[in-house]
Amino acid sequence: MIRCVRLFTGADEQSHVQIGRLELAPGRNDDLVSVAMASSRVTAEETATGGTLAWHTAPVRQLVVTLAGTLVFTTRDGEEFTLAPGDVLLAEDTVGSGHRWHLVGDDPWRRLYVVLADGAEVPFVAD
Repeated sequence: MIRCVRLFTGADEQSHVQIGRLELAPGRNDDLVSVAMASSRVTAEETATGGTLAWHTAPVRQLVVTLAGTLVFTTRDGEEFTLAPGDVLLAEDTVGSGHRWHLVGDDPWRRLYVVLADGAEVPFVAD
């Protein structure tokens, strides 16, 4: 199972959180695989220990794959969740009230941003 947290804008224009996973099915070599997800670009980024980012929305619809570091996200209505290495964030709150985050612990936040192509399907399943 690959843990996935979805951040999205609700009808109330507020950012909301859904905890779930990426749906996987049997594939080659007895591996579990997702469906292919169309993307337009991938970048890597690192934020130093102690990093934080004030209120903002996602710049584009994207997957954020945490490689190292642990951070806490908060929405304006007080929803909170933690991302750890191996977690995937499905950032879809490109409008509305937004979210903020801060790093905890001693590790920098290393991540991959996978910008999703327009209309790309993501096999997110809510818990």
